[in-house]
Amino acid sequence: MDLADQDILFGIVKKCISGDQKAQKELYKMFYSKMMNVCFRYSKNADDAADLLQDGFVKVFMNLKHYDNKGSLEGWIRRIMVNTAIDFYRKSKNFNVVEDENDFILETSKVESEDHIYSQFGVSDIMDAIQQLSPVYKTVFNMYVIDGYKHQDIAEHLNISEGTSKSNLAKAKSNLRSILLAKEKKYYHE
Repeated sequence: MDLADQDILFGIVKKCISGDQKAQKELYKMFYSKMMNVCFRYSKNADDAADLLQDGFVKVFMNLKHYDNKGSLEGWIRRIMVNTAIDFYRKSKNFNVVEDENDFILETSKVESEDHIYSQFGVSDIMDAIQQLSPVYKTVFNMYVIDGYKHQDIAEHLNISEGTSKSNLAKAKSNLRSILLAKEKKYYHE
């Protein structure tokens, strides 16, 4: 983003902070697509993603006065969206953390040696497979692989141990691999 664009964005942010609904709508439109993608990665369907996006933007507008212009605004908004999704699924009855740290040791080497399978599929196939993961596996996978969180950060956000985060990531990758292999097998047999 060049300096002129930054100045325009800074002006929009200032207006949003003062409650200007037109500026809020403009900011929403600027980041809608990217943030909807973030929310969809964490949700089980489009309706949940839309709800997460709405809740996330409410938080953005409520907390915009705390944005310190350090780092990108997009990154700051993305973090709010991710945290909104995490909060939603942490409260969900379907969000059960699997705490079996011994499985991590067994599965990690197998998962890492077979990561090449992902290169055989398109982005949409992989995203569809991610959507089929359980909420906790999907959340840990998204946080670690896509959003770049460290296991320590994931553990703190989800109120689990680092070992559990690692185990859930390994299981998520294993499940993804199984989903993709089943898809590949089905494709070749049709």
